Amino acid sequence: MSWKWEYAFGAEYAARTAPADFLADVESEADELVRAAEAVHIHGRAHEDIDPRGGDVIVPGGMFTYQVVVRSERVYVVQIIYLGF
Repeated sequence: MSWKWEYAFGAEYAARTAPADFLADVESEADELVRAAEAVHIHGRAHEDIDPRGGDVIVPGGMFTYQVVVRSERVYVVQIIYLGF
């Protein structure tokens, strides 16, 4: 298994209604988070500690919240907020 990101919970529904350029920014930042998590957690499947704390990322037009689950080798986008600015 290799590191990937995906929408979780209500973020998947919110992604259906958000503008394409905003989603492109979210997906680009999520790709960067995956690369960083993969570099920090080289042996992800063997991870036995608690998962690192997630966070918020500001992108043009809004923000999103993410959570890293190391044993699953996933970065989950759990919330998307599109403000339209």
